[in-house]
Amino acid sequence: MTSLYWKSFASACLCVTLSHPAWSAGGIEIPGYAPATGVERSYRVLKATETDMSFWFDKPGASAMTAHGAFRQRMTVLSRDEDGMRVRWSLSADLPEGIAGLADSYQMNLLYRNSLIAYGTAVLELETDLNGNPRNVSGVDQIVAHMRAMAANGPGGVPAAPQNGLYEIINSIEANPLQIVAALVPEAQLLATGQSYRDETMDVGPASATSRDEDYDGVSVPVTSTWTLESTDATARTATLSLSEEADAAAFSQSQQPAIANLMSGFAERAKGLTSDQLASVKRASKNRSVELVVSLNDGSTLEASEIVTVKAGGTRLRTYTHIQREDMPASLPLPAVLTAKDLQTPDLHIEPLSSAKAGSGSLDELSTPPAPPTASQDTTVAAGNDGTKAIAPVALEVKSAEVSLSPVSYDHGLNIVLIPESAAKFRDFTQGVLGRQTQMLINDKVVMESWMREPIMDGRIVLAGTDRKDLETLAEQLRVPGAKILVRLRP
Repeated sequence: MTSLYWKSFASACLCVTLSHPAWSAGGIEIPGYAPATGVERSYRVLKATETDMSFWFDKPGASAMTAHGAFRQRMTVLSRDEDGMRVRWSLSADLPEGIAGLADSYQMNLLYRNSLIAYGTAVLELETDLNGNPRNVSGVDQIVAHMRAMAANGPGGVPAAPQNGLYEIINSIEANPLQIVAALVPEAQLLATGQSYRDETMDVGPASATSRDEDYDGVSVPVTSTWTLESTDATARTATLSLSEEADAAAFSQSQQPAIANLMSGFAERAKGLTSDQLASVKRASKNRSVELVVSLNDGSTLEASEIVTVKAGGTRLRTYTHIQREDMPASLPLPAVLTAKDLQTPDLHIEPLSSAKAGSGSLDELSTPPAPPTASQDTTVAAGNDGTKAIAPVALEVKSAEVSLSPVSYDHGLNIVLIPESAAKFRDFTQGVLGRQTQMLINDKVVMESWMREPIMDGRIVLAGTDRKDLETLAEQLRVPGAKILVRLRP
């Protein structure tokens, strides 16, 4: 029961809005974030959560609980232009090499493995702004379809009840797809906290305060952020920054009242005996966040981050710890003791592993295997006759459907082509290998489209526009013939 009510409370506190520093004039110059494209970066991640609900129990500390996690996640910037970036995260619930202790001691890994199975993928393709903040997720429809399939094919083939928590997650994702990022790769948001798309300067020592509003279930909560440049390292070419954030107590307390009411209903008998002072304390809530960041003075990227978030509400306290370190760089930040404990406390929780077979043959099965890395240079220009160009062979793709429809944005007609899964995978690999190059699409040996490949196409969908509707209908008829194929190749 403790876990159930805490889960409800914690989910109500979720917020994915992040801030960026407002540097002062003069001082140390921190370059704009300019990551290399096509280069995979590996990050070691340590996590811990401390949950204390002892207020609701007779014995102090009886319900205090600490859970640990250790991960190794990989990130590649696939493409970058003046509007943003395309980023791929390859996700794993496996313990990294060199982690001490039994796997059962890292129960966050067991929970995360179930999350990857429930969402149906171990790879996320994100569109981000130039700071690295996620703003869109590819394949949301497939993820939702996979989760609905899991709900419909529950244990023993019995569909989940309408009030099942899985449906709440699905509804939340449909309302805000970035919930997928918060659930599967929050590291992307933490790394982006210290990155800015433009060159900035800051003095060592003085603090700089900014403010913003965050939305918590319709309640606007002011948040004050205080940035400080703590130090620089000329040899390592790094700057160490600190961030302290505090949510407005009154507004945050207001936002948490529904969750607090649910919590109190779970301890109704105990709540009846609360004094007026205790009741007032229970209804208060607070949230603060402290972050330390090591940023590269070469390309503005976050190399290391340590974050502690504390939420108090309803007589409970949840504190989360996260440490991220890029594996090719040495660690420099001190770690909280909870992350370095040799004897890990194992929460008294039973975590039943999910089986991917419970979902049946979902449409996201092929996305559970990370895409192949690019096979050629991702430079934006390639000289004619370059050997890398010759190495990319034409690819024949089989069409699943082809329909002409009117765009609700441009009010132009377009031919929407959907490839069969096998061809979608081939097209994905082809587009990854020809980034920055001009390609051609041929239907019945006729070139129908020439385009520069600015980003990989992961979902097997192609839209052909800018052509007369009658011509589009003719092409659609040709592609509806059983076994119809299109050919994609580099422009000769």
